[in-house]
Amino acid sequence: MSTLARWLGERVPLGRFDIKELTNEPVPEHLKRWWWCLGGTPAYLFIVQIATGILLAFYYEPSAARAYESVRFVTEEAAYGWFLRGIHKWGATLMIAAVILHQMRVYFTGGYRRPRELNWMVGMCLLVCTLTIGFTGYSLVYEQLSYWGATVGANIAASVPVVGPWMKTLLLGGEEYGAQTLPRFFMLHAAVLPALMICLLVVHIALIRLHGVTDLRFRGDESKPPKPFLFYPDHFYTELMIGLGLTVLLAALATILPATMGPKADPLSTPEVIKPEWFFYVAFRWLKLFSGTAAVLSIGFVLFVMFVWPFIDAAIRKYTRFAEASVWIGIAGALSIIGLTVWEAAVAH
Repeated sequence: MSTLARWLGERVPLGRFDIKELTNEPVPEHLKRWWWCLGGTPAYLFIVQIATGILLAFYYEPSAARAYESVRFVTEEAAYGWFLRGIHKWGATLMIAAVILHQMRVYFTGGYRRPRELNWMVGMCLLVCTLTIGFTGYSLVYEQLSYWGATVGANIAASVPVVGPWMKTLLLGGEEYGAQTLPRFFMLHAAVLPALMICLLVVHIALIRLHGVTDLRFRGDESKPPKPFLFYPDHFYTELMIGLGLTVLLAALATILPATMGPKADPLSTPEVIKPEWFFYVAFRWLKLFSGTAAVLSIGFVLFVMFVWPFIDAAIRKYTRFAEASVWIGIAGALSIIGLTVWEAAVAH
C-alpha cells in the first residue's frame, strides 16, 4: 500500500495541505448556520439522484408495453428495489424544494445584485431544469395519472403562440402520446437534462468562486468586525453533516413512506381529475383560473421577469425611492405561490 500511495502521490500530488490551499478562500461567518447552506443541499441530492437513477435504469424499459411492468418489478421483486425507488422519489422531492428555497434565499438577501446578475440567471436555468427533470421523471412510470399529466403538459405547450405545436411534437414525438414519447422522456430525464445541469453547476460554482459568497450583515453586527473562516475544513464539515442528515432523512422517508404503484395508464379512459406533482400545483391552479393561451403567456411573462429581475431591481433602486421594493414584491409573490399551491392541494383529486 505504501508503494501504491507513493506512486499515486508522485503523479497526483494532492496532500491534505494541498487541498487546503486549493479551497483556501474565506467564506462569510453567517455560513456557519446550516440554513444558509441551501446551495450545497441540492448539489448533494443531485448526486444521490444520479446514483440511484443509474441503478434504476438497469431495470427500466422506456416503452409503453414494458415501462409500467419494469417499474413494478423494481418496486415489488428486485432486491431492495423498493428502497432505491423510494430514495429516488424522495430525493427528487427534497431536491426541488431545496432549489426553490435556495433561490428564495438569494432573492430575499439581494444576492443577485451587481456583480452577480449572471449567476442569478444561471440559477434560474437550474430551477427550470430541476422542475423539468421532475416532470419527465414523474411521467416515466406510465401510471394513469402520469400518462394524462404528460398529455395535459404537452397540450399546454401546444397553446404557446407560434412555437407551441412544434414544442408538442418535439416532446411527444408526434401529434399524440405514442411509441416515441416514453423514449424521449427517458432521454431527457436520464441524459440531456442531467448533462445540462452539470454544465450549469460548473458555471454556477465557478462564478461563486470568482465573486465570492455574499457577505450578509445582521442587525447588531455593524460594530463587530467580520470573521470569515476557511471553506476547508470548516465549511466542508458543515456540508458533510448536512449530507449525513439528509441521508438519514431519505432512508427514513423511503422506509416509512415508500413509493407505490398506481393504476397502469389507459389511453382510452380519461380520469375525472388529473393531478400533477406538488411543484406544479401553482401552475395547474393558474391554468384553471384563466384561458389556456392567456395563462401560458402570463406564466411565461412571470418567468421572464424572474430571469431578468436583477436588472429590474437595479432600475427600481436607481430611479425610485423604494430601495427595498424587491422585498415586498417577493413577499407578495411568495404568498401568491403558497396560496395557489394550498388551494390546488385542498381540491379533491
